[in-house]
Amino acid sequence: MTAPPAPSPRIHTDDRESGRLRLSGQWTLEHARRIGKQLESAPADATAIDASGVDRLDSLGVLQLLRFAQRRRIAFEDVTFRDDHRALVAAIDDVSDERPKPRREYGVYAALGRLGYAVTDNWREFLALLGFLGEVLSKLLRMVKEPSRFRPTATVFHMEQVGLDAVPLVALLCFLVGAVVAFLGANVLRDFGATIFVVELVSIAFLREFGVLLTAIILAGRTASAFTAQIGAMVSREEVDAMRTLGLDPVDLLVIPRVLALLLMLPLLTFVAMVFGLLGGLTVGAYGLDIPPQQYIARMHDTMELRHFWVGLAKAPFFALVIALIGCLEGLQVEGTAQSVGERTTSSVVQAISLVIILDAFAAIWFMEVGI
Repeated sequence: MTAPPAPSPRIHTDDRESGRLRLSGQWTLEHARRIGKQLESAPADATAIDASGVDRLDSLGVLQLLRFAQRRRIAFEDVTFRDDHRALVAAIDDVSDERPKPRREYGVYAALGRLGYAVTDNWREFLALLGFLGEVLSKLLRMVKEPSRFRPTATVFHMEQVGLDAVPLVALLCFLVGAVVAFLGANVLRDFGATIFVVELVSIAFLREFGVLLTAIILAGRTASAFTAQIGAMVSREEVDAMRTLGLDPVDLLVIPRVLALLLMLPLLTFVAMVFGLLGGLTVGAYGLDIPPQQYIARMHDTMELRHFWVGLAKAPFFALVIALIGCLEGLQVEGTAQSVGERTTSSVVQAISLVIILDAFAAIWFMEVGI
């Protein structure tokens, strides 16, 4: 015997209540074309739908009914389903929202709102950085009591990576910037017959400001991004979670070696930057300003004070701490996706460079006020 044909989807008008549609039959993918025809021929004055008489219902039937209700402006509460169909209806309703994304507003109030969100977010990042600083310092003190936690191999590796490998770049850029500063200074001072004062201009600029600032900016772009990408990739591969599962502290293994390496190498790179910046000024003085090298060095020896060198070098450890902490913190905040790694890497570079320049500005003002 052949099975009886499946009942087709039908729409009936409820005689007891005007505007109420009663559904019957099977509202499934098999009857998709008939469902469309039945909905097209439904009365225009429909205000409610009773689907409790439907024998079978699948996702296509639910989606067709929901779209029909939206077109006829029938509220979702006015559509009645069987109890065993409600779970499916709720699931389809959650994913069938076709409302367009809200357009971005460009008014004054919207701009102020975005500014407020940005300030709040930056304030949270600053508080997170302070908390991370406290955690790193406390674990450095713990490492003094428990020397077995120190990782010398990792520290030396990062010293080579952030220090020795960066020497050619720092030396080249600082040499060229020293030459540019000497050229610009000579163009201005030549009108006053004071070209010789280029020596003091280049020397003071590089010993106090440019040497340490250029080095910090280079490492903020080169090293902070590397720290974030390395640790962020480990977070996305769940290696950091594996460390915690094994009872190991990620700060001891990943953060402290990088912080110590940068604290040791940034002052040395700053010294290299100062030397090559002065060599750039010396080269321009000898070949572009007709100042013999002996005279240039003699004047620098007579006019320069050691305090300028120490002022510049004293800022290097603070810049190193800021760069290392931001790079490591942003890496640990990666959420596990490639997009998050890229966003956090960009954020670490922007934050490190911005904070280094801000700290340098405050330090310059402070040293000026105290007369150093």
